[in-house]
Amino acid sequence: MLRYKIIALCIMAAVLPLLATSYFLAIPCANIVLASLLCAFISGFLAYKLSAPLVNGMAALETGLLNFKDGELASLLAYNGKDELGNLCHLYNQTAKQLRQEKQWIYQRELMLDKVLQSSPQAVLLVNDQDFIVYSNHSARSLFEKQSALEGLTLKSLLTHSSEQLTRAVNKGIDGLFTLDRAEQESQTWHMATGRLLLNNQFHQLLVFKQLTRELSRQEVEVWKKVIRIISHELNNSLGPMSSMLHSAQLLTKEVDEPRLKRVFTTIEDRIKHLNEFVQGYGKFAKLPTPQLITINWTNLIEQLKNQWQVNVTLNDDVSTQADHTQLEQLLINLLKNAHESGSNPEDVSLTVQQETSGTHITVSDKGKGMSEAVMANALIPFYSTKATGSGLGLALCREIVEAHHGQISLHNREQGGLSVHVLLPA
Repeated sequence: MLRYKIIALCIMAAVLPLLATSYFLAIPCANIVLASLLCAFISGFLAYKLSAPLVNGMAALETGLLNFKDGELASLLAYNGKDELGNLCHLYNQTAKQLRQEKQWIYQRELMLDKVLQSSPQAVLLVNDQDFIVYSNHSARSLFEKQSALEGLTLKSLLTHSSEQLTRAVNKGIDGLFTLDRAEQESQTWHMATGRLLLNNQFHQLLVFKQLTRELSRQEVEVWKKVIRIISHELNNSLGPMSSMLHSAQLLTKEVDEPRLKRVFTTIEDRIKHLNEFVQGYGKFAKLPTPQLITINWTNLIEQLKNQWQVNVTLNDDVSTQADHTQLEQLLINLLKNAHESGSNPEDVSLTVQQETSGTHITVSDKGKGMSEAVMANALIPFYSTKATGSGLGLALCREIVEAHHGQISLHNREQGGLSVHVLLPA
């Protein structure tokens, strides 16, 4: 098309002056027509020949840019003339070579990243906004107990055949900690991290599941319990006589007017009280008895809790729970204590109890600081605490109580801030 425009312009440029000259000089028409045809042929031929390199170069550039559009970067232009078009083709070839090198480097990095992800013990899922899984690794297949690739499946269909704990955690759509029960295996604690990202102009959800391998195994916990029982026994053997002797000393020196002596007795009494509370706290963890199941009177239990903690309660009328009353009360006290110590306003602490098909679902929520990934990963481990005076047994004891009732406990950061702890006690 460009060549024909050039030829037309050249013919017009040659013929129009000739016609104008013949008009003003009154030259015979036949001679003018013959001269015009001759000029048109010569100018058209010259325009055709002279425009060939330009037209061919532009066509080559067009083909190259179409290859760019299709992602093909291997083709280079052969035109190497010493003119403006040659410079443009040379720049095109340099750009193609650089883009090809960068594409190859990106491809190699993608291969390396895929190799790392496929070998990672963390389960990785990438789901697009149509709910289709577009990427998964080997650990994800193992977690969801699938033998073949997960790509192409919808997340909803995948969760249909997954465990209830895993399905519940994924459906919450927020970072959290959950327990996974497997046949003929010990319970596993997993941490799920999730986030949204824009990939190829389409939003995707990334799910990363990490098994907490640093968690103390059940055998190690049992060993610690034995050690705690021995230490508690020896401390109690010493604290009992010390408390009795202190009481006797207070009676013997009742008539002695010595203020310093009173301060000494008060200090000893405070330390004995503190040690007793310390021993009792560890004793509850180490000597948790087998639950004695009874039907829980939730109305009375909640009234007892309200005498100790400010809490907003939502209690369904159809709740029926079989549990150990003392242990369940201790569980809720620990959870409410943590909620009030989280930095949350007391009026933002809530307790929800509702009945589900699988059992009683208890939720304690606050609007405090929440938990970082590192803290959440260690939250259920005995003796781990972020508090200066904490024993690290609050949530660990909660977990022991829940597992003694064959239930599950999970922790999740809330989108509006704070933490929610979910406990499911089976029917």
